[in-house]
Amino acid sequence: MRYYLIAGEPSGDLHGANLMRGLAKADPEAEFRFWGGDMMAEAGGAANLVKHYRETSFFGIADVLANLGTIARQMRECREDVLRFAPDVLILIDYPGFNVKMAEFAHRHGLKVFYYIAPKVWAWKEWRVKALRRFVDRLYIIFPFEKEYFRRKGIDAAFEGNPLMDAIARRRESFPSAEEFRRENGLDGRPAVALLAGSRRSEIRANLRFMAELAERIPDRQFVVAGVSWIDRAEYDRCTAGTAVRYVFDKTYELLAVAEAAVVTSGTATLETALLDVPEVVVYGVPWIYEKLKPYVLKIPYVSLVNLNLGREAVREIVQCRPSVEYAEAELRAVLEGGAERERMKADFAELRRIIGGDGASERFAARMVEDLKMLKR
Repeated sequence: MRYYLIAGEPSGDLHGANLMRGLAKADPEAEFRFWGGDMMAEAGGAANLVKHYRETSFFGIADVLANLGTIARQMRECREDVLRFAPDVLILIDYPGFNVKMAEFAHRHGLKVFYYIAPKVWAWKEWRVKALRRFVDRLYIIFPFEKEYFRRKGIDAAFEGNPLMDAIARRRESFPSAEEFRRENGLDGRPAVALLAGSRRSEIRANLRFMAELAERIPDRQFVVAGVSWIDRAEYDRCTAGTAVRYVFDKTYELLAVAEAAVVTSGTATLETALLDVPEVVVYGVPWIYEKLKPYVLKIPYVSLVNLNLGREAVREIVQCRPSVEYAEAELRAVLEGGAERERMKADFAELRRIIGGDGASERFAARMVEDLKMLKR
């Protein structure tokens, strides 16, 4: 069968690649065409990559407004290419600003639509639920708490685990030893604290300076930023100037594997850190207006995926316009070796891994998609 996949961010590229490997296993005659990145190109053939996510990633209102013409052109190109390829199914991977519109387009042209990794409508933009219900044939979710949420909205969503487990397992096979990692990246012998400030420029600007100030208060640890190479190094340097903070690029999992603890910006990284069993503090700098409007616009009690899945504040969340560095220091010290909260947090992480499920989710999702597609085509 013919599969057209659309991913618009690094995480979608990662999960799309693992899903494609599963689809090829479940359907040996699978043909692919896709928007994504290098990992999907490796899994599905570089010749089948239509557009790289580096060309399609626009974050924040200002960035979107400045690129409205480009976004409209890319949407036209995608629609035309989907119709030319005439897939048996269009598989949309997260990236809701673009993909929800593609779901409507494909549905109106009689194509089957699968949505893999549902938009986080339970947090914001709940109006998208109506579009998912109308235009998506099958919805595939990666968090267990979403099952009941979508059931209440009239959608029978499929849960087969979380593909992050597969991504971590795949990378873990090639992790260097702690000694090798330190040597290769110029780190000294002090315990490392990972700083995950996000993969978007706006997140780095909002969070990394505060993290660097926090690092200066605990000199017996070395604080290391998990950077991404597709963001200019100058963005990081502006936030850490005058501090002893260090960097590694495109090695987030490897850094977490040797870290004693982490300070993490809200998002998928909070879950990745927990699944790698690294105690963490969540810090998310927000504009003052968001802090005032938070009770009215945010539909969920927590911002961390760890806490949302466990249903309680297992990791401390500091979501403020001007967070207190003294408070953050106290919370971080509590999860370092010997800290009062470290072992309790690790026990919570063990429970989280049981809830999320084990390895193999990508293959299970792929096998289910192939069976669902066969059933829909009957």
